[in-house]
Amino acid sequence: MTFKKIFLLLLFMTLSFKGVSSENKFENSKNKIKFISLTNSKGIKVKITNYGGRVVSLWVPDKNNNFDDIVLGFDSIDEYLNTSEKYFGCIVGRYANRINNGLFKLNNIEYKLKKNNAPNHLHGGEVGFDSVIWKIENLTNNSITLSYKSFHLEEGYPGNLDVKVRYELTEKNELKIQYWAYTDQKTIVNLTHHSFFNLKGAGNGSINDHLLEINASNYTPINKNLIPTGKIKPVKNTPFDFSKLKSIGNDIKVKNEQLSFGKGYDHNYVLNKKNDDISFAAKVIEPESKRVMEVYTNEPGLQFYGGNFLDGSVKGKNNKTYNYRSAFCLETQHFPDSPNNENFPSTELNPGEEYYSICIYKFSVIE
Repeated sequence: MTFKKIFLLLLFMTLSFKGVSSENKFENSKNKIKFISLTNSKGIKVKITNYGGRVVSLWVPDKNNNFDDIVLGFDSIDEYLNTSEKYFGCIVGRYANRINNGLFKLNNIEYKLKKNNAPNHLHGGEVGFDSVIWKIENLTNNSITLSYKSFHLEEGYPGNLDVKVRYELTEKNELKIQYWAYTDQKTIVNLTHHSFFNLKGAGNGSINDHLLEINASNYTPINKNLIPTGKIKPVKNTPFDFSKLKSIGNDIKVKNEQLSFGKGYDHNYVLNKKNDDISFAAKVIEPESKRVMEVYTNEPGLQFYGGNFLDGSVKGKNNKTYNYRSAFCLETQHFPDSPNNENFPSTELNPGEEYYSICIYKFSVIE
Protein backbone atom coordinates (compact mmCIF):
# COMPACT_ATOMS: atom_id res chain seq x y z
CA MET A 1 0.00 0.00 0.00
CA THR A 2 1.39 3.37 -1.01
CA PHE A 3 1.99 6.17 1.46
CA LYS A 4 -0.78 8.22 -0.15
CA LYS A 5 -3.31 5.39 0.28
CA ILE A 6 -2.27 4.88 3.91
CA PHE A 7 -2.67 8.64 4.55
CA LEU A 8 -6.14 8.74 2.97
CA LEU A 9 -7.23 5.66 4.94
CA LEU A 10 -6.06 7.18 8.21
CA LEU A 11 -7.78 10.46 7.35
CA PHE A 12 -11.06 8.67 6.57
CA MET A 13 -10.85 6.69 9.83
CA THR A 14 -10.18 9.89 11.79
CA LEU A 15 -13.09 11.75 10.23
CA SER A 16 -15.41 8.79 10.73
CA PHE A 17 -14.38 8.49 14.36
CA LYS A 18 -15.00 12.18 14.92
CA GLY A 19 -18.45 11.92 13.36
CA VAL A 20 -19.47 9.01 15.58
CA SER A 21 -17.97 10.67 18.62
CA SER A 22 -19.89 13.90 17.96
CA GLU A 23 -23.15 12.03 17.47
CA ASN A 24 -22.62 10.00 20.64
CA LYS A 25 -21.75 13.15 22.53
CA PHE A 26 -25.03 14.74 21.46
CA GLU A 27 -27.03 11.69 22.44
CA ASN A 28 -25.23 11.42 25.78
CA SER A 29 -25.94 15.09 26.50
CA LYS A 30 -29.58 14.66 25.57
CA ASN A 31 -29.82 11.76 27.99
CA LYS A 32 -28.81 14.13 30.79
CA ILE A 33 -31.96 16.20 30.32
CA LYS A 34 -34.38 15.60 33.20
CA PHE A 35 -37.88 16.77 34.12
CA ILE A 36 -38.56 17.39 37.82
CA SER A 37 -41.86 18.18 39.55
CA LEU A 38 -42.10 20.32 42.69
CA THR A 39 -45.25 20.48 44.81
CA ASN A 40 -46.63 22.14 47.92
CA SER A 41 -49.43 21.11 50.28
CA LYS A 42 -51.89 23.48 48.55
CA GLY A 43 -51.79 21.44 45.34
CA ILE A 44 -49.69 23.87 43.30
CA LYS A 45 -47.23 22.04 41.07
CA VAL A 46 -44.36 23.23 38.90
CA LYS A 47 -42.42 21.10 36.43
CA ILE A 48 -38.84 22.11 35.66
CA THR A 49 -36.26 20.77 33.22
CA ASN A 50 -32.51 21.21 33.52
CA TYR A 51 -32.40 22.02 29.80
CA GLY A 52 -32.17 25.79 30.09
CA GLY A 53 -33.47 25.61 33.66
CA ARG A 54 -36.97 25.95 32.24
CA VAL A 55 -40.31 26.08 33.97
CA VAL A 56 -42.27 23.69 31.75
CA SER A 57 -45.62 23.90 33.53
CA LEU A 58 -47.11 25.69 36.53
CA TRP A 59 -50.50 24.58 37.86
CA VAL A 60 -52.37 27.06 40.07
CA PRO A 61 -56.02 27.23 41.25
CA ASP A 62 -58.75 29.62 40.21
CA LYS A 63 -61.66 31.00 42.31
CA ASN A 64 -63.36 27.56 42.24
CA ASN A 65 -60.14 25.71 43.09
CA ASN A 66 -59.87 24.42 39.53
CA PHE A 67 -56.23 24.13 38.43
CA ASP A 68 -54.81 25.32 35.11
CA ASP A 69 -51.31 25.37 33.68
CA ILE A 70 -50.53 29.09 33.29
CA VAL A 71 -47.17 29.07 31.44
CA LEU A 72 -46.49 28.47 27.76
CA GLY A 73 -44.26 25.57 26.79
CA PHE A 74 -44.05 22.19 25.09
CA ASP A 75 -44.81 18.53 25.81
CA SER A 76 -41.42 17.13 24.73
CA ILE A 77 -37.76 18.06 24.80
CA ASP A 78 -37.52 17.77 21.01
CA GLU A 79 -40.05 20.59 20.67
CA TYR A 80 -37.92 22.79 22.94
CA LEU A 81 -34.86 21.98 20.86
CA ASN A 82 -36.52 22.80 17.54
CA THR A 83 -38.81 25.74 18.27
CA SER A 84 -38.48 29.30 17.00
CA GLU A 85 -39.72 30.53 20.42
CA LYS A 86 -36.61 29.43 22.29
CA TYR A 87 -37.09 31.36 25.54
CA PHE A 88 -40.25 29.74 26.96
CA GLY A 89 -39.73 29.42 30.73
CA CYS A 90 -35.94 29.54 30.69
CA ILE A 91 -33.09 31.02 32.70
CA VAL A 92 -31.61 33.92 30.72
CA GLY A 93 -27.91 34.79 30.84
CA ARG A 94 -25.19 35.80 30.89
CA TYR A 95 -26.99 39.02 30.09
CA ALA A 96 -30.77 39.32 30.00
CA ASN A 97 -32.20 41.59 27.32
CA ARG A 98 -30.26 43.49 24.65
CA ILE A 99 -26.75 44.92 24.31
CA ASN A 100 -26.33 47.51 21.57
CA ASN A 101 -24.41 46.19 18.54
CA GLY A 102 -23.14 43.32 20.70
CA LEU A 103 -20.35 45.53 22.06
CA PHE A 104 -19.26 46.72 25.51
CA LYS A 105 -16.05 47.77 27.25
CA LEU A 106 -14.46 46.71 30.53
CA ASN A 107 -11.11 48.16 31.67
CA ASN A 108 -10.83 49.79 28.23
CA ILE A 109 -11.02 46.39 26.52
CA GLU A 110 -13.78 46.03 23.96
CA TYR A 111 -15.68 42.74 23.97
CA LYS A 112 -17.62 41.54 20.95
CA LEU A 113 -20.69 39.42 21.60
CA LYS A 114 -22.73 37.31 19.20
CA LYS A 115 -25.28 39.44 17.30
CA ASN A 116 -28.11 36.94 17.51
CA ASN A 117 -30.80 39.64 17.32
CA ALA A 118 -29.28 41.80 14.59
CA PRO A 119 -27.90 44.32 15.01
CA ASN A 120 -27.86 43.51 18.73
CA HIS A 121 -26.95 40.83 21.21
CA LEU A 122 -29.97 39.31 23.00
CA HIS A 123 -30.39 37.12 26.09
CA GLY A 124 -26.83 35.77 26.22
CA GLY A 125 -26.31 34.97 22.56
CA GLU A 126 -26.78 32.04 20.21
CA VAL A 127 -26.08 29.53 22.98
CA GLY A 128 -27.12 31.34 26.12
CA PHE A 129 -28.10 29.84 29.47
CA ASP A 130 -31.44 28.89 27.89
CA SER A 131 -29.70 26.42 25.57
CA VAL A 132 -27.41 24.49 27.91
CA ILE A 133 -27.94 21.53 30.21
CA TRP A 134 -27.66 22.54 33.85
CA LYS A 135 -26.33 20.23 36.54
CA ILE A 136 -28.81 19.23 39.23
CA GLU A 137 -27.06 20.03 42.52
CA ASN A 138 -29.82 19.47 45.05
CA LEU A 139 -33.40 18.28 44.93
CA THR A 140 -36.23 18.14 47.49
CA ASN A 141 -40.01 17.84 47.20
CA ASN A 142 -40.38 21.59 46.83
CA SER A 143 -37.00 22.86 45.57
CA ILE A 144 -34.28 22.26 43.02
CA THR A 145 -30.84 23.84 42.70
CA LEU A 146 -29.14 23.95 39.30
CA SER A 147 -25.57 24.92 38.46
CA TYR A 148 -23.65 25.82 35.32
CA LYS A 149 -20.08 26.92 34.59
CA SER A 150 -19.81 29.45 31.79
CA PHE A 151 -16.24 29.53 30.49
CA HIS A 152 -14.12 32.56 29.61
CA LEU A 153 -15.23 34.15 26.30
CA GLU A 154 -18.29 31.91 26.01
CA GLU A 155 -20.51 33.89 23.61
CA GLY A 156 -17.86 36.61 23.96
CA TYR A 157 -18.12 37.30 27.72
CA PRO A 158 -14.93 37.62 29.81
CA GLY A 159 -14.23 35.47 32.85
CA ASN A 160 -15.12 31.99 34.03
CA LEU A 161 -18.53 32.37 35.65
CA ASP A 162 -19.97 29.88 38.15
CA VAL A 163 -23.75 30.16 38.42
CA LYS A 164 -26.34 28.58 40.70
CA VAL A 165 -30.11 28.96 40.44
CA ARG A 166 -32.57 27.68 43.03
CA TYR A 167 -36.28 27.20 42.36
CA GLU A 168 -38.44 26.84 45.47
CA LEU A 169 -42.21 26.34 45.69
CA THR A 170 -43.22 27.64 49.10
CA GLU A 171 -46.24 27.03 51.33
CA LYS A 172 -47.20 30.67 50.68
CA ASN A 173 -47.87 29.72 47.04
CA GLU A 174 -44.71 31.46 45.88
CA LEU A 175 -42.39 30.36 43.11
CA LYS A 176 -39.14 31.74 44.49
CA ILE A 177 -36.17 31.98 42.11
CA GLN A 178 -32.71 32.84 43.50
CA TYR A 179 -29.53 33.38 41.50
CA TRP A 180 -25.87 33.39 42.59
CA ALA A 181 -22.81 33.97 40.40
CA TYR A 182 -19.04 34.25 40.92
CA THR A 183 -16.30 35.20 38.47
CA ASP A 184 -12.52 34.93 38.27
CA GLN A 185 -12.28 38.02 36.04
CA LYS A 186 -14.18 41.28 35.81
CA THR A 187 -17.33 40.69 33.78
CA ILE A 188 -20.97 41.67 33.41
CA VAL A 189 -23.95 39.64 34.67
CA ASN A 190 -27.71 40.14 34.40
CA LEU A 191 -29.85 37.04 34.98
CA THR A 192 -33.61 36.63 34.77
CA HIS A 193 -36.47 34.19 34.32
CA HIS A 194 -38.50 34.14 31.10
CA SER A 195 -41.84 32.40 31.64
CA PHE A 196 -44.66 33.44 29.32
CA PHE A 197 -47.79 33.70 31.50
CA ASN A 198 -51.50 33.56 30.77
CA LEU A 199 -53.56 33.44 33.97
CA LYS A 200 -56.53 32.00 32.04
CA GLY A 201 -54.34 29.01 31.21
CA ALA A 202 -51.67 28.57 28.55
CA GLY A 203 -53.16 28.95 25.08
CA ASN A 204 -56.54 30.11 26.39
CA GLY A 205 -56.86 33.44 24.59
CA SER A 206 -55.62 37.01 24.78
CA ILE A 207 -53.96 38.56 27.84
CA ASN A 208 -55.14 42.07 26.94
CA ASP A 209 -58.01 41.84 29.44
CA HIS A 210 -55.64 40.97 32.31
CA LEU A 211 -55.32 43.83 34.81
CA LEU A 212 -51.74 44.95 35.41
CA GLU A 213 -50.06 47.15 38.00
CA ILE A 214 -46.34 47.98 37.86
CA ASN A 215 -44.68 49.73 40.79
CA ALA A 216 -42.76 52.19 38.62
CA SER A 217 -43.02 55.93 38.00
CA ASN A 218 -40.45 55.81 35.19
CA TYR A 219 -39.32 53.64 32.29
CA THR A 220 -36.45 53.56 29.80
CA PRO A 221 -37.56 54.54 26.27
CA ILE A 222 -36.11 52.61 23.32
CA ASN A 223 -35.07 53.34 19.75
CA LYS A 224 -36.30 51.50 16.67
CA ASN A 225 -33.81 48.67 17.40
CA LEU A 226 -35.32 48.17 20.89
CA ILE A 227 -32.21 49.58 22.59
CA PRO A 228 -32.66 52.08 25.44
CA THR A 229 -31.92 55.66 24.46
CA GLY A 230 -30.17 56.15 27.82
CA LYS A 231 -32.92 58.43 29.08
CA ILE A 232 -35.25 57.73 31.99
CA LYS A 233 -38.74 59.17 31.47
CA PRO A 234 -41.94 59.32 33.55
CA VAL A 235 -44.83 57.01 32.65
CA LYS A 236 -47.44 59.57 33.71
CA ASN A 237 -49.78 60.62 30.90
CA THR A 238 -48.42 57.89 28.60
CA PRO A 239 -49.68 54.41 27.64
CA PHE A 240 -46.90 53.05 29.87
CA ASP A 241 -48.56 54.17 33.10
CA PHE A 242 -49.51 51.04 35.04
CA SER A 243 -49.05 52.69 38.44
CA LYS A 244 -52.67 51.70 39.11
CA LEU A 245 -54.41 48.56 37.89
CA LYS A 246 -55.61 48.78 34.30
CA SER A 247 -56.13 46.27 31.53
CA ILE A 248 -53.05 45.48 29.46
CA GLY A 249 -54.94 46.30 26.27
CA ASN A 250 -56.42 49.55 27.53
CA ASP A 251 -53.97 51.80 25.65
CA ILE A 252 -52.42 49.29 23.26
CA LYS A 253 -53.89 51.02 20.18
CA VAL A 254 -52.91 54.55 21.18
CA LYS A 255 -50.75 56.22 18.57
CA ASN A 256 -47.35 56.33 20.28
CA GLU A 257 -43.82 56.08 18.91
CA GLN A 258 -42.65 53.85 21.76
CA LEU A 259 -45.50 51.38 21.21
CA SER A 260 -44.64 51.42 17.51
CA PHE A 261 -40.96 50.63 18.18
CA GLY A 262 -41.82 47.74 20.53
CA LYS A 263 -44.79 46.55 18.44
CA GLY A 264 -46.60 46.96 21.73
CA TYR A 265 -45.17 46.66 25.23
CA ASP A 266 -41.55 45.47 25.33
CA HIS A 267 -39.98 47.94 27.73
CA ASN A 268 -37.96 48.15 30.92
CA TYR A 269 -39.60 49.78 33.94
CA VAL A 270 -37.55 51.58 36.59
CA LEU A 271 -38.98 50.18 39.81
CA ASN A 272 -39.75 52.52 42.70
CA LYS A 273 -36.93 51.51 45.07
CA LYS A 274 -34.45 53.16 47.40
CA ASN A 275 -32.19 50.13 47.83
CA ASP A 276 -31.75 46.53 46.74
CA ASP A 277 -34.09 45.04 49.36
CA ILE A 278 -36.86 42.73 48.17
CA SER A 279 -39.93 44.81 47.34
CA PHE A 280 -43.18 44.75 45.39
CA ALA A 281 -42.72 45.09 41.63
CA ALA A 282 -46.00 44.16 39.92
CA LYS A 283 -49.43 42.57 40.17
CA VAL A 284 -51.60 40.88 37.54
CA ILE A 285 -55.28 39.93 37.94
CA GLU A 286 -57.26 37.78 35.51
CA PRO A 287 -60.89 38.97 35.86
CA GLU A 288 -62.70 35.72 35.02
CA SER A 289 -60.68 33.11 36.94
CA LYS A 290 -59.81 35.68 39.66
CA ARG A 291 -56.23 34.43 39.65
CA VAL A 292 -53.68 36.90 40.98
CA MET A 293 -49.92 36.93 40.42
CA GLU A 294 -47.66 39.31 42.34
CA VAL A 295 -43.97 39.89 41.61
CA TYR A 296 -41.31 40.78 44.20
CA THR A 297 -37.61 41.35 43.59
CA ASN A 298 -34.37 42.99 44.71
CA GLU A 299 -33.69 44.08 41.12
CA PRO A 300 -33.98 47.72 39.97
CA GLY A 301 -35.86 46.94 36.76
CA LEU A 302 -38.72 44.93 35.31
CA GLN A 303 -39.19 44.11 31.64
CA PHE A 304 -42.84 43.99 30.62
CA TYR A 305 -43.40 42.13 27.35
CA GLY A 306 -46.90 41.71 25.95
CA GLY A 307 -46.45 38.74 23.60
CA ASN A 308 -46.15 40.94 20.51
CA PHE A 309 -44.08 38.44 18.53
CA LEU A 310 -46.31 35.43 19.14
CA ASP A 311 -47.98 34.91 15.77
CA GLY A 312 -49.87 31.61 15.91
CA SER A 313 -47.12 29.68 14.16
CA VAL A 314 -46.18 27.77 17.32
CA LYS A 315 -48.25 25.01 18.89
CA GLY A 316 -47.48 24.12 22.48
CA LYS A 317 -48.74 21.80 25.17
CA ASN A 318 -51.92 19.88 24.37
CA ASN A 319 -51.58 21.06 20.76
CA LYS A 320 -52.78 24.56 21.67
CA THR A 321 -51.83 27.41 19.36
CA TYR A 322 -49.98 30.33 20.91
CA ASN A 323 -51.52 33.36 19.23
CA TYR A 324 -50.69 37.06 19.10
CA ARG A 325 -50.57 38.58 22.58
CA SER A 326 -51.69 35.38 24.26
CA ALA A 327 -49.02 35.66 26.97
CA PHE A 328 -47.05 38.24 28.93
CA CYS A 329 -43.62 38.25 30.57
CA LEU A 330 -42.53 40.11 33.70
CA GLU A 331 -38.75 39.73 33.88
CA THR A 332 -36.93 41.11 36.91
CA GLN A 333 -33.58 42.51 35.83
CA HIS A 334 -30.98 45.24 35.62
CA PHE A 335 -31.61 47.55 32.69
CA PRO A 336 -30.97 46.56 29.06
CA ASP A 337 -27.63 47.78 27.62
CA SER A 338 -26.43 48.93 31.03
CA PRO A 339 -22.72 48.41 30.15
CA ASN A 340 -23.10 51.18 27.55
CA ASN A 341 -25.00 53.60 29.81
CA GLU A 342 -23.12 54.98 32.80
CA ASN A 343 -26.31 56.42 34.32
CA PHE A 344 -27.90 52.95 34.55
CA PRO A 345 -27.28 50.66 37.57
CA SER A 346 -24.05 48.76 37.03
CA THR A 347 -24.03 45.10 35.99
CA GLU A 348 -20.29 44.64 36.58
CA LEU A 349 -19.09 41.75 38.74
CA ASN A 350 -15.55 41.50 40.11
CA PRO A 351 -13.58 38.52 41.45
CA GLY A 352 -14.35 38.00 45.14
CA GLU A 353 -17.85 39.50 44.81
CA GLU A 354 -21.14 37.61 44.87
CA TYR A 355 -23.88 38.29 42.37
CA TYR A 356 -27.26 37.70 43.99
CA SER A 357 -30.71 38.19 42.52
CA ILE A 358 -34.16 37.06 43.60
CA CYS A 359 -37.54 36.97 41.89
CA ILE A 360 -40.74 35.82 43.60
CA TYR A 361 -43.96 35.06 41.76
CA LYS A 362 -46.74 34.80 44.34
CA PHE A 363 -50.14 33.33 43.46
CA SER A 364 -53.56 33.81 45.02
CA VAL A 365 -57.22 34.37 44.09
CA ILE A 366 -59.63 37.21 44.72
CA GLU A 367 -62.29 36.00 47.12
